Amino acid sequence: MEQVHDRVAGLDVHRDVVAACVRVAGPRGGAVTEKERFQTTTVALERLGGWLADRQVSLVAMEATGVYWKPVYYALESRFEVWLCNAHHVKNVPGRKTDMSDAEWLADVAAHGMIRPSFVPPPPIRELRELTRYRKTQTDARAAEIQRLEKVLQDAGVKLTSVASKVLTQSGRLMVQALIDGQRDPAELANLAKGKLRPKIPELTEALAGHFGAHHAVAARRILDQGHDQALQTLRANRHRLDALVEALLRTETLDSADAYRAAGVPLPAKPDLPAQAPDVVPR
Repeated sequence: MEQVHDRVAGLDVHRDVVAACVRVAGPRGGAVTEKERFQTTTVALERLGGWLADRQVSLVAMEATGVYWKPVYYALESRFEVWLCNAHHVKNVPGRKTDMSDAEWLADVAAHGMIRPSFVPPPPIRELRELTRYRKTQTDARAAEIQRLEKVLQDAGVKLTSVASKVLTQSGRLMVQALIDGQRDPAELANLAKGKLRPKIPELTEALAGHFGAHHAVAARRILDQGHDQALQTLRANRHRLDALVEALLRTETLDSADAYRAAGVPLPAKPDLPAQAPDVVPR
């Protein structure tokens, strides 16, 4: 089969170790391979990049294995053409010899153009995804606590959401807090309504007549104090910073620029100092 790439590396990525195999076209039509193992720390991946560069590798092929591929891919993408390959596709390519390592097989099929790379978004899109996903996680955490509180109220027969649109409006929060503090009179609870809920006091009085017990109060207090309030505080404290970072990212197209961080009003992350000496490879 025709060889498309002359100098290819295959990487078998694990959590702590990367097995690398460099495949170079031989002088008489064959192939010469060289194998080595590296740790997956940032320092070791820098050495992996140097090892590949010394061998004039033009293409690096690696499988997508969970999230372990990410540090390796990010460390090499600026220096080499890196292919992230679907493990299922690699496995189904015919012709593999039984004594071939995974890294050697990846290098072989990539050299012959028998696999295609998966799409990996460029750094600005990856950074935007990370920020927006984190913001969504914070929002979801708050929503989950509200749902837990609704389940407690339903268990107690308190039908607050049958009248109010949400559990924790300003009025709802006052009523729940009053229930936690021991108030059980539905008329007194309904009288805590504010704004648009004031005309619905008769409906609220009927909806708030339940059997809210001490165990409901313990659960509701814990949700409010340790769940919802904490999530809301974190969300309020970080959302404006996340929004500023996203805006700066879209404007500058990268967060690697100090200008983007300054524009967002967020301190620039410090880069770790790399040790001068460390083992080059993992012992076999």
